[in-house]
Amino acid sequence: MTEIDTSVPHSARIWNYWLGGKDNYPVDEAAGDAYTAVFPGIVTIARSSRAFLGRSIRYLVEEAGIRQFLDVGTGLPTVDNTHEVAQRLAPESKIVYVDNDPLVLAHARALLTSTPEGDTAYEDLSLYEPERILEAAAKTLDLTRPTALILSGILGHVDGYDRARDLVRAFLAGLPSGSHLSLNEGSRGTDPVYEQAQDAYNETGAVPYFLRPVDEIEGYFEGLELVEPGVVSVPLWRPEPGTDPTPIGQHGGLGRKP
Repeated sequence: MTEIDTSVPHSARIWNYWLGGKDNYPVDEAAGDAYTAVFPGIVTIARSSRAFLGRSIRYLVEEAGIRQFLDVGTGLPTVDNTHEVAQRLAPESKIVYVDNDPLVLAHARALLTSTPEGDTAYEDLSLYEPERILEAAAKTLDLTRPTALILSGILGHVDGYDRARDLVRAFLAGLPSGSHLSLNEGSRGTDPVYEQAQDAYNETGAVPYFLRPVDEIEGYFEGLELVEPGVVSVPLWRPEPGTDPTPIGQHGGLGRKP
């Protein structure tokens, strides 16, 4: 098994820290605190991204009738993981999680607490191997039936927009009509303080995460039918009734494959 290096900060553990999780180390807390000192809003972005994921899954289950989920770039388990949200609404839902981080693998058992009626699986594979991921997912999911592909905050780690877009296309090519893409990513054009903080973080030698313009995030949905309200700042995507959401530098949407 690959050793987990606790001497350098790790993006999944920092994200876990911002979400209020416990699967992190002092080095991650220090990096997370240094980031929040420059840009306190990062905690809001982390939690808003998670909340968007939950609302999109709820739509997928309740309105689109989806019962199969392929969550690539899962990250560390926190609260309201994909299978928990989906199976709470439809216990028969099946979920395949994919990541290739030894730290996530070490915690994957927390992602496998399925309902008796449903199923969950974890595949230790790289985002850059869409065909292998689809092949592995087919052991748990019936990929002739509509499936939701979830890419939550992962494509920013891909160096090069064209490469990231090609990965999305490769995944969607293996899924049938009626499948959906739920995607949200850090964006440029809304919050310059966030952009400065992220650019500075990328220069520290840590694994970089690239914020992209909104039109590029929209480009991931090319060929799909966007669910209203389209690609928007995530707090504005079907907000909970009675809330007054404010735009942040994180955009996402949900699209259906015709």
